[in-house]
Amino acid sequence: MTKQEFSFRLKNASFIALDFAERYVSDKLKPNFRYNVIFTFPNHDNNVKFDIYPEDEGIIKLNLTNIEVIDLLYRKNKVPIWIDINVLKSSRNTTTFNLLCAGRYSDDDDELYYNEDHAGPFGIKSPTFPIGYKEGEKFKLEKTNIFRELYSKIKQLCFKKSF
Repeated sequence: MTKQEFSFRLKNASFIALDFAERYVSDKLKPNFRYNVIFTFPNHDNNVKFDIYPEDEGIIKLNLTNIEVIDLLYRKNKVPIWIDINVLKSSRNTTTFNLLCAGRYSDDDDELYYNEDHAGPFGIKSPTFPIGYKEGEKFKLEKTNIFRELYSKIKQLCFKKSF
């Protein structure tokens, strides 16, 4: 995959995730995007077909532009084999997404998850539902949930095996 193709897929996934989130949230989501990148812990199974960057394990990068995301994640013509994207928050000017990234990188489209219709490696996920969420009712994204959300993701990563 070229850097340009990865950029296109990030932008496309962002708009799809924004449209998906609008089904659930009452906030006005803006098409000016920022990203939080959360690196998972890769399996160290000596699988030579994937590149692994141990120095990234557990690292979180906040409030990145799309160009910063591409520069961070596109390495040696390879990308993470999966990236879960979901709307985290909205402000007057921007919509912020979480990008939860696999720790294994590949340049083979057949190795990418979510690659139906050449959308890989991006998997569209819902915004985090509030406690007591009722199907069909829209909710407001919490304005101060970034630290709670990141804490929750970190906690999940500590007890989750990478696949």
